[in-house]
Amino acid sequence: MNKSELVEIAAKEAELSKAAAERALSAIIGAVVKAVAKGDSVTLVGFGTFKPAKRAARTGKNPKTGEAIKIAATTVPRFSAGATFKTAVAGKKAAKKK
Repeated sequence: MNKSELVEIAAKEAELSKAAAERALSAIIGAVVKAVAKGDSVTLVGFGTFKPAKRAARTGKNPKTGEAIKIAATTVPRFSAGATFKTAVAGKKAAKKK
């Protein structure tokens, strides 16, 4: 599924125009990107958490020459799926809370 297909489904489910659904989706994605880039995590209960993670500097290998190269430390985005999302993907029914 790509973004336009997701917009179409969101518009249908929320009874919005496609333009309004696209603006809403773009706003949500933009807010998540800004928050994670700033160092915050974004948690959508049941769906998952987007957060920044530090990747340490390491030594790699140039596949063409075999020469060792230094790879700088960096921060990358990470996503951890929530329990509801995991059970849905696994094809199981969600357990009821007591």
